[in-house]
Amino acid sequence: MNKIYASPRAALEGLLRDGMTIMSGGFGLVGNPESLIPEIKASGVKNLTVISNNAGADGFGLWHLLESRQVRKMVSSYVGENKLFEQQYLSGELELEFNPQGTLAERIRAGGAGIPAFYTPTGVGTVVADGKPEEEFFGQRYVRETWLRADLAIVKAWRADTHGNLQFRKTARNFNPAMATAAEVTVVEAEELVEAGAIEADCVHTPGIFVDRIVKSTINEKRIEQRTVRERQP
Repeated sequence: MNKIYASPRAALEGLLRDGMTIMSGGFGLVGNPESLIPEIKASGVKNLTVISNNAGADGFGLWHLLESRQVRKMVSSYVGENKLFEQQYLSGELELEFNPQGTLAERIRAGGAGIPAFYTPTGVGTVVADGKPEEEFFGQRYVRETWLRADLAIVKAWRADTHGNLQFRKTARNFNPAMATAAEVTVVEAEELVEAGAIEADCVHTPGIFVDRIVKSTINEKRIEQRTVRERQP
């Protein structure tokens, strides 16, 4: 089966609809699916639920979907540098399901592994645990969290082969690999497309069985949110 598509728009064709749930890889501005997000915006789909660590930063990444009011709900762990995200949430315009970061990562991993629920001590005694079942194990309270799955995952990889095997580079290997396993359809944009077998087996971070469509990235800006420089100590 041919998994390679000619353009980001073609790779998303027939997959987008109002009210769907989308997982979007990345952490801050690292590993964002920069080429696929603009095509989601251009499609005009609305009332989206987006699962992502954050929502990009001002003028970049998922920020564009917030700016166009196409997102109804975010499932995230960090608001941070995104002022638009903050404003829409505080004004009641945007629904937010807030997660501790490790819990978010584990909920996504559980979704990919077919584990519908798990227990964690993180969040016990806080608003994170409100309305969720709790149990005691070995003298400690745990809150029950449920998996996360999506209709579509959009993922950014460094290299992809024609079978869909993926390799991520450095910190772009964040939420991307887990999200690739936890959606009905996974679309990957890759900086490099190579022939099957070109990625050594030990370097395959996501097996091709989880990948449905692949496109070569058209945007690879790799911005840095904040840069702090100091003189090296003698």
